[in-house]
Amino acid sequence: MKLAILSRSPGCYSTKRLREAALQREHKVKVLNTVKFAIDLQAGIPELFFRTKQLSSYDAVLPRIGASITYFGTAVVRQFEQMGVYCANSSNGIMNSRDKLRSLQILSRHHIGMPRTTFVRDRSDVLPAIERVGGAPVIIKLLEGTQGVGVILADSVKIAEAIIETLQFTKQNVLVQKFVAESKGRDVRALVVGDQVVAAMRRRAQDQEFRSNVHRGGRVEPIELDDHYRKVAVQAAQIMGLRVAGVDMLEGKHGPQIIEVNSSPGLEGIEAATKLDVAGAIVDYIAAQVDFPELDIRQRLTVSTGYGVAELHVPEGSQYIGKTIADSGLRQKDINVLTLHHDATVIPNPRADRELRAGDRLLCFGRLDSMRDLVPARAKRARRPKVKELKPDSQS
Repeated sequence: MKLAILSRSPGCYSTKRLREAALQREHKVKVLNTVKFAIDLQAGIPELFFRTKQLSSYDAVLPRIGASITYFGTAVVRQFEQMGVYCANSSNGIMNSRDKLRSLQILSRHHIGMPRTTFVRDRSDVLPAIERVGGAPVIIKLLEGTQGVGVILADSVKIAEAIIETLQFTKQNVLVQKFVAESKGRDVRALVVGDQVVAAMRRRAQDQEFRSNVHRGGRVEPIELDDHYRKVAVQAAQIMGLRVAGVDMLEGKHGPQIIEVNSSPGLEGIEAATKLDVAGAIVDYIAAQVDFPELDIRQRLTVSTGYGVAELHVPEGSQYIGKTIADSGLRQKDINVLTLHHDATVIPNPRADRELRAGDRLLCFGRLDSMRDLVPARAKRARRPKVKELKPDSQS
Protein backbone atom coordinates (compact mmCIF):
# COMPACT_ATOMS: atom_id res chain seq x y z
CA MET A 1 0.00 0.00 0.00
CA LYS A 2 1.19 3.49 -0.82
CA LEU A 3 -0.05 5.80 1.94
CA ALA A 4 -0.10 9.60 2.15
CA ILE A 5 -0.35 11.22 5.58
CA LEU A 6 -1.67 14.77 5.27
CA SER A 7 0.04 16.77 8.01
CA ARG A 8 1.73 20.13 8.44
CA SER A 9 3.72 18.79 11.41
CA PRO A 10 5.89 15.84 10.33
CA GLY A 11 7.77 16.03 13.63
CA CYS A 12 4.77 15.74 15.94
CA TYR A 13 4.28 12.51 17.88
CA SER A 14 1.13 11.32 16.10
CA THR A 15 2.48 11.85 12.59
CA LYS A 16 5.81 10.19 13.41
CA ARG A 17 4.09 7.19 14.98
CA LEU A 18 1.76 6.69 12.04
CA ARG A 19 4.65 6.90 9.58
CA GLU A 20 6.71 4.51 11.71
CA ALA A 21 3.82 2.01 11.94
CA ALA A 22 3.35 2.07 8.15
CA LEU A 23 7.06 1.50 7.51
CA GLN A 24 7.17 -1.37 10.03
CA ARG A 25 4.46 -3.06 7.99
CA GLU A 26 6.46 -2.50 4.79
CA HIS A 27 4.05 0.02 3.29
CA LYS A 28 5.26 2.97 1.28
CA VAL A 29 4.41 6.18 3.13
CA LYS A 30 4.96 9.91 2.70
CA VAL A 31 4.01 12.84 4.90
CA LEU A 32 2.60 15.59 2.67
CA ASN A 33 2.08 19.17 3.85
CA THR A 34 -1.62 19.83 3.30
CA VAL A 35 -1.23 23.47 2.30
CA LYS A 36 1.28 22.66 -0.47
CA PHE A 37 -1.41 21.14 -2.70
CA ALA A 38 -3.07 22.76 -5.68
CA ILE A 39 -6.49 21.53 -6.79
CA ASP A 40 -7.06 21.38 -10.55
CA LEU A 41 -10.56 20.96 -11.92
CA GLN A 42 -11.66 20.09 -15.43
CA ALA A 43 -14.42 17.98 -16.91
CA GLY A 44 -13.92 14.32 -16.02
CA ILE A 45 -10.34 14.74 -14.74
CA PRO A 46 -10.00 15.83 -11.08
CA GLU A 47 -6.27 16.32 -10.37
CA LEU A 48 -3.95 17.31 -7.55
CA PHE A 49 -0.57 19.01 -7.76
CA PHE A 50 1.93 18.96 -4.90
CA ARG A 51 4.67 21.58 -4.77
CA THR A 52 3.80 22.52 -8.40
CA LYS A 53 4.22 18.93 -9.69
CA GLN A 54 1.45 16.52 -10.60
CA LEU A 55 0.87 14.20 -7.69
CA SER A 56 1.81 10.57 -8.20
CA SER A 57 -0.81 7.92 -7.44
CA TYR A 58 -1.59 6.84 -3.87
CA ASP A 59 -3.71 3.97 -2.59
CA ALA A 60 -4.85 5.66 0.60
CA VAL A 61 -4.81 8.95 2.47
CA LEU A 62 -4.82 9.53 6.22
CA PRO A 63 -5.87 13.15 6.88
CA ARG A 64 -4.51 14.99 9.90
CA ILE A 65 -6.24 18.31 9.25
CA GLY A 66 -5.65 21.08 11.81
CA ALA A 67 -8.46 23.42 12.82
CA SER A 68 -6.74 26.45 11.27
CA ILE A 69 -6.92 24.97 7.74
CA THR A 70 -10.23 23.11 7.91
CA TYR A 71 -11.67 24.62 4.73
CA PHE A 72 -8.63 24.08 2.51
CA GLY A 73 -7.74 20.77 4.14
CA THR A 74 -11.18 19.27 3.57
CA ALA A 75 -11.07 20.53 -0.04
CA VAL A 76 -7.86 18.53 -0.57
CA VAL A 77 -9.42 15.43 1.01
CA ARG A 78 -12.52 15.90 -1.16
CA GLN A 79 -10.31 15.99 -4.25
CA PHE A 80 -8.69 12.70 -3.28
CA GLU A 81 -12.20 11.27 -2.92
CA GLN A 82 -13.14 12.45 -6.42
CA MET A 83 -9.98 10.76 -7.71
CA GLY A 84 -11.11 7.43 -6.21
CA VAL A 85 -8.46 7.31 -3.47
CA TYR A 86 -9.41 5.75 -0.15
CA CYS A 87 -9.50 8.36 2.64
CA ALA A 88 -9.44 7.15 6.24
CA ASN A 89 -11.71 10.04 7.19
CA SER A 90 -14.03 11.62 4.65
CA SER A 91 -14.10 15.35 3.96
CA ASN A 92 -17.71 15.46 5.08
CA GLY A 93 -16.89 13.63 8.32
CA ILE A 94 -14.10 16.07 9.12
CA MET A 95 -16.40 19.03 8.49
CA ASN A 96 -19.14 17.47 10.63
CA SER A 97 -16.85 16.96 13.60
CA ARG A 98 -14.95 20.24 13.42
CA ASP A 99 -18.01 22.41 14.22
CA LYS A 100 -19.35 21.62 17.72
CA LEU A 101 -22.86 22.82 16.90
CA ARG A 102 -23.02 20.91 13.64
CA SER A 103 -21.80 17.69 15.26
CA LEU A 104 -24.31 17.89 18.12
CA GLN A 105 -27.12 18.68 15.68
CA ILE A 106 -26.31 15.51 13.76
CA LEU A 107 -26.04 13.39 16.91
CA SER A 108 -29.27 14.80 18.38
CA ARG A 109 -31.37 12.93 15.83
CA HIS A 110 -30.15 9.64 17.28
CA HIS A 111 -30.74 8.07 20.67
CA ILE A 112 -27.25 8.78 21.98
CA GLY A 113 -26.56 10.30 25.38
CA MET A 114 -25.39 13.92 25.22
CA PRO A 115 -25.55 16.89 27.60
CA ARG A 116 -28.54 19.17 27.01
CA THR A 117 -27.26 21.97 24.76
CA THR A 118 -28.63 25.20 23.33
CA PHE A 119 -27.45 27.79 20.82
CA VAL A 120 -28.79 31.34 20.77
CA ARG A 121 -27.93 34.68 19.17
CA ASP A 122 -30.52 37.10 20.53
CA ARG A 123 -29.81 38.56 23.96
CA SER A 124 -33.39 38.04 25.10
CA ASP A 125 -33.05 34.29 24.48
CA VAL A 126 -30.03 33.80 26.76
CA LEU A 127 -31.77 33.45 30.15
CA PRO A 128 -34.56 31.12 28.94
CA ALA A 129 -31.90 29.01 27.18
CA ILE A 130 -29.90 28.65 30.40
CA GLU A 131 -33.05 27.59 32.21
CA ARG A 132 -33.88 24.99 29.54
CA VAL A 133 -30.54 23.21 30.00
CA GLY A 134 -31.10 23.02 33.76
CA GLY A 135 -29.86 26.36 35.07
CA ALA A 136 -26.47 27.28 36.50
CA PRO A 137 -23.79 26.07 36.61
CA VAL A 138 -23.45 25.73 32.84
CA ILE A 139 -20.64 25.11 30.38
CA ILE A 140 -20.07 27.76 27.71
CA LYS A 141 -18.18 26.65 24.60
CA LEU A 142 -16.80 28.39 21.55
CA LEU A 143 -17.93 26.51 18.45
CA GLU A 144 -14.43 25.96 17.10
CA GLY A 145 -12.25 25.74 20.22
CA THR A 146 -9.73 22.90 20.56
CA GLN A 147 -7.74 21.26 23.37
CA GLY A 148 -9.98 22.83 26.02
CA VAL A 149 -9.52 26.39 24.77
CA GLY A 150 -12.81 28.29 24.72
CA VAL A 151 -14.54 26.07 27.32
CA ILE A 152 -15.77 28.03 30.35
CA LEU A 153 -17.61 26.96 33.50
CA ALA A 154 -20.10 29.60 34.69
CA ASP A 155 -21.24 29.06 38.29
CA SER A 156 -24.21 31.43 38.19
CA VAL A 157 -26.74 32.73 35.70
CA LYS A 158 -25.40 36.29 36.04
CA ILE A 159 -21.86 35.16 35.23
CA ALA A 160 -23.07 33.01 32.33
CA GLU A 161 -25.09 35.88 30.89
CA ALA A 162 -22.13 38.25 31.14
CA ILE A 163 -19.73 35.79 29.49
CA ILE A 164 -22.14 35.01 26.64
CA GLU A 165 -22.84 38.69 25.97
CA THR A 166 -19.12 39.47 25.96
CA LEU A 167 -18.31 36.65 23.56
CA GLN A 168 -21.20 37.53 21.28
CA PHE A 169 -20.08 41.17 21.27
CA THR A 170 -16.70 39.98 19.93
CA LYS A 171 -18.53 38.06 17.15
CA GLN A 172 -17.94 34.65 18.74
CA ASN A 173 -20.55 31.90 18.41
CA VAL A 174 -21.09 29.99 21.64
CA LEU A 175 -22.96 26.96 22.91
CA VAL A 176 -24.56 26.72 26.35
CA GLN A 177 -24.42 23.20 27.75
CA LYS A 178 -25.70 21.45 30.85
CA PHE A 179 -22.97 20.89 33.44
CA VAL A 180 -22.75 17.16 34.21
CA ALA A 181 -21.80 17.50 37.87
CA GLU A 182 -21.09 13.83 38.53
CA SER A 183 -18.36 13.87 35.87
CA LYS A 184 -16.67 17.10 37.00
CA GLY A 185 -12.97 17.06 36.23
CA ARG A 186 -12.90 13.80 34.31
CA ASP A 187 -13.96 12.32 30.99
CA VAL A 188 -13.33 9.28 28.81
CA ARG A 189 -11.52 9.26 25.46
CA ALA A 190 -12.28 6.24 23.26
CA LEU A 191 -10.12 5.78 20.16
CA VAL A 192 -12.39 4.33 17.47
CA VAL A 193 -10.97 2.63 14.37
CA GLY A 194 -13.59 1.29 11.99
CA ASP A 195 -16.21 -0.45 14.10
CA GLN A 196 -13.93 -1.11 17.10
CA VAL A 197 -12.68 0.80 20.13
CA VAL A 198 -8.97 -0.01 19.99
CA ALA A 199 -7.98 1.90 23.15
CA ALA A 200 -9.59 3.96 25.89
CA MET A 201 -8.42 6.16 28.73
CA ARG A 202 -9.88 8.26 31.49
CA ARG A 203 -8.60 11.82 31.81
CA ARG A 204 -8.64 13.64 35.16
CA ALA A 205 -8.18 17.36 35.63
CA GLN A 206 -5.50 18.72 37.97
CA ASP A 207 -6.26 20.77 41.09
CA GLN A 208 -9.21 23.18 40.57
CA GLU A 209 -9.22 22.82 36.78
CA PHE A 210 -12.48 21.31 35.45
CA ARG A 211 -11.08 20.63 31.95
CA SER A 212 -9.38 17.26 31.72
CA ASN A 213 -7.53 17.76 28.41
CA VAL A 214 -3.99 16.37 28.38
CA HIS A 215 -2.79 19.69 26.93
CA ARG A 216 -4.08 21.36 30.12
CA GLY A 217 -2.17 19.02 32.41
CA GLY A 218 -4.82 16.34 32.80
CA ARG A 219 -3.69 12.97 34.14
CA VAL A 220 -4.55 9.84 32.17
CA GLU A 221 -5.17 6.21 33.07
CA PRO A 222 -6.08 3.21 30.91
CA ILE A 223 -9.58 1.82 31.24
CA GLU A 224 -11.57 -1.07 29.83
CA LEU A 225 -14.90 0.23 28.56
CA ASP A 226 -18.04 -1.82 29.02
CA ASP A 227 -20.06 -2.87 25.98
CA HIS A 228 -22.47 0.08 26.24
CA TYR A 229 -19.73 2.71 26.24
CA ARG A 230 -17.99 0.94 23.35
CA LYS A 231 -21.18 0.77 21.31
CA VAL A 232 -22.00 4.44 21.88
CA ALA A 233 -18.45 5.53 20.93
CA VAL A 234 -18.48 3.53 17.69
CA GLN A 235 -21.99 4.69 16.82
CA ALA A 236 -21.07 8.35 17.37
CA ALA A 237 -18.01 8.06 15.10
CA GLN A 238 -20.03 6.32 12.39
CA ILE A 239 -22.84 8.88 12.54
CA MET A 240 -20.23 11.61 12.05
CA GLY A 241 -18.88 9.75 9.02
CA LEU A 242 -15.49 9.03 10.62
CA ARG A 243 -13.52 5.78 10.50
CA VAL A 244 -10.74 7.05 12.79
CA ALA A 245 -11.92 9.20 15.68
CA GLY A 246 -11.37 10.18 19.26
CA VAL A 247 -14.75 10.12 21.00
CA ASP A 248 -14.94 12.10 24.25
CA MET A 249 -17.63 11.10 26.75
CA LEU A 250 -18.66 12.21 30.21
CA GLU A 251 -19.57 9.51 32.70
CA GLY A 252 -23.10 10.58 33.51
CA LYS A 253 -25.41 8.92 36.02
CA HIS A 254 -27.52 7.67 33.10
CA GLY A 255 -24.57 6.45 31.05
CA PRO A 256 -22.17 7.96 28.50
CA GLN A 257 -22.70 11.58 27.43
CA ILE A 258 -20.99 12.48 24.16
CA ILE A 259 -19.29 15.87 24.26
CA GLU A 260 -17.05 15.75 21.18
CA VAL A 261 -15.98 13.56 18.27
CA ASN A 262 -12.45 14.41 17.09
CA SER A 263 -11.39 13.63 13.52
CA SER A 264 -7.64 14.07 14.20
CA PRO A 265 -7.15 12.55 17.65
CA GLY A 266 -3.72 12.80 19.21
CA LEU A 267 -2.01 9.48 19.88
CA GLU A 268 0.64 10.39 22.44
CA GLY A 269 -1.55 10.44 25.54
CA ILE A 270 -3.55 7.32 24.76
CA GLU A 271 -0.53 5.25 23.65
CA ALA A 272 1.36 6.29 26.77
CA ALA A 273 -1.58 5.45 29.02
CA THR A 274 -2.56 2.12 27.45
CA LYS A 275 0.82 0.91 26.08
CA LEU A 276 -1.07 -0.15 22.94
CA ASP A 277 0.03 0.26 19.33
CA VAL A 278 -2.84 2.55 18.31
CA ALA A 279 -0.95 3.87 15.28
CA GLY A 280 -0.47 0.29 14.07
CA ALA A 281 -4.19 -0.45 14.47
CA ILE A 282 -5.02 2.58 12.31
CA VAL A 283 -2.58 1.57 9.57
CA ASP A 284 -3.80 -2.05 9.62
CA TYR A 285 -7.39 -0.89 9.25
CA ILE A 286 -6.55 1.36 6.30
CA ALA A 287 -4.66 -1.48 4.58
CA ALA A 288 -7.69 -3.77 5.01
CA GLN A 289 -10.15 -1.17 3.67
CA VAL A 290 -8.09 0.44 0.91
CA ASP A 291 -10.16 -1.13 -1.87
CA PHE A 292 -13.33 0.58 -0.67
CA PRO A 293 -13.02 4.36 -1.20
CA GLU A 294 -15.78 6.75 -0.19
CA LEU A 295 -18.75 6.83 -2.58
CA ASP A 296 -21.04 9.85 -2.64
CA ILE A 297 -24.42 8.22 -3.18
CA ARG A 298 -26.02 11.54 -4.08
CA GLN A 299 -23.66 11.95 -7.03
CA ARG A 300 -24.42 8.45 -8.30
CA LEU A 301 -28.17 8.83 -7.87
CA THR A 302 -28.37 11.83 -10.17
CA VAL A 303 -28.33 9.47 -13.17
CA SER A 304 -31.14 7.33 -11.70
CA THR A 305 -34.21 9.41 -12.43
CA GLY A 306 -37.10 8.55 -10.15
CA TYR A 307 -34.98 6.48 -7.75
CA GLY A 308 -33.72 7.34 -4.28
CA VAL A 309 -33.18 6.28 -0.67
CA ALA A 310 -35.93 6.35 1.96
CA GLU A 311 -36.60 4.97 5.43
CA LEU A 312 -39.76 2.88 5.67
CA HIS A 313 -41.43 1.98 8.97
CA VAL A 314 -43.44 -1.08 9.99
CA PRO A 315 -46.06 0.32 12.42
CA GLU A 316 -48.43 -1.63 14.68
CA GLY A 317 -51.18 -3.17 12.59
CA SER A 318 -49.16 -3.07 9.38
CA GLN A 319 -49.91 -5.66 6.71
CA TYR A 320 -46.18 -6.45 6.61
CA ILE A 321 -45.92 -7.73 10.20
CA GLY A 322 -45.07 -11.44 10.24
CA LYS A 323 -44.11 -11.51 6.57
CA THR A 324 -40.59 -12.12 5.35
CA ILE A 325 -38.85 -9.55 3.18
CA ALA A 326 -39.28 -11.95 0.25
CA ASP A 327 -43.04 -12.28 0.87
CA SER A 328 -43.57 -8.56 1.51
CA GLY A 329 -43.68 -7.75 -2.19
CA LEU A 330 -41.15 -4.94 -1.82
CA ARG A 331 -38.81 -6.38 -4.42
CA GLN A 332 -41.67 -6.67 -6.91
CA LYS A 333 -42.26 -2.95 -6.36
CA ASP A 334 -38.61 -2.28 -7.30
CA ILE A 335 -37.61 -1.64 -3.67
CA ASN A 336 -34.39 -3.11 -2.22
CA VAL A 337 -33.85 -3.29 1.54
CA LEU A 338 -30.34 -2.10 2.41
CA THR A 339 -30.51 -2.14 6.22
CA LEU A 340 -33.05 -3.29 8.79
CA HIS A 341 -33.21 -1.61 12.21
CA HIS A 342 -35.00 -3.46 15.01
CA ASP A 343 -34.82 -1.74 18.42
CA ALA A 344 -31.08 -1.19 18.93
CA THR A 345 -30.04 -3.91 16.46
CA VAL A 346 -28.86 -2.97 12.98
CA ILE A 347 -28.88 -5.69 10.31
CA PRO A 348 -27.12 -4.69 7.07
CA ASN A 349 -28.21 -6.39 3.84
CA PRO A 350 -30.86 -8.53 5.60
CA ARG A 351 -31.70 -11.95 4.19
CA ALA A 352 -34.87 -12.43 2.17
CA ASP A 353 -36.24 -14.81 4.83
CA ARG A 354 -35.92 -12.18 7.59
CA GLU A 355 -39.35 -11.75 9.23
CA LEU A 356 -40.63 -8.21 9.69
CA ARG A 357 -41.86 -7.08 13.10
CA ALA A 358 -43.71 -4.06 14.43
CA GLY A 359 -41.35 -1.14 14.96
CA ASP A 360 -38.85 -2.24 12.32
CA ARG A 361 -37.28 0.49 10.19
CA LEU A 362 -36.10 -0.36 6.69
CA LEU A 363 -33.54 1.73 4.86
CA CYS A 364 -34.40 1.14 1.22
CA PHE A 365 -33.29 2.10 -2.27
CA GLY A 366 -35.83 1.99 -5.02
CA ARG A 367 -38.41 3.75 -7.13
CA LEU A 368 -39.65 6.79 -5.21
CA ASP A 369 -43.22 6.50 -6.45
CA SER A 370 -43.38 2.94 -5.12
CA MET A 371 -42.07 3.99 -1.70
CA ARG A 372 -44.20 7.10 -1.34
CA ASP A 373 -47.19 5.28 0.23
CA LEU A 374 -44.91 3.39 2.61
CA VAL A 375 -43.17 6.43 4.10
CA PRO A 376 -44.67 7.11 7.57
CA ALA A 377 -46.60 10.31 8.13
CA ARG A 378 -44.67 12.90 10.07
CA ALA A 379 -45.60 12.70 13.72
CA LYS A 380 -46.57 15.99 15.34
CA ARG A 381 -44.04 17.11 17.90
CA ALA A 382 -45.34 17.52 21.41
CA ARG A 383 -44.96 21.06 22.66
CA ARG A 384 -42.84 21.55 25.72
CA PRO A 385 -44.21 23.36 28.76
CA LYS A 386 -43.60 27.08 28.58
CA VAL A 387 -40.37 28.16 30.23
CA LYS A 388 -40.78 30.91 32.76
CA GLU A 389 -38.22 33.59 31.96
CA LEU A 390 -35.67 34.17 34.69
CA LYS A 391 -35.17 37.66 36.05
CA PRO A 392 -31.51 38.66 36.33
CA ASP A 393 -31.99 40.32 39.72
CA SER A 394 -33.40 37.08 41.18
CA GLN A 395 -30.17 35.13 40.66
CA SER A 396 -27.52 34.72 43.30
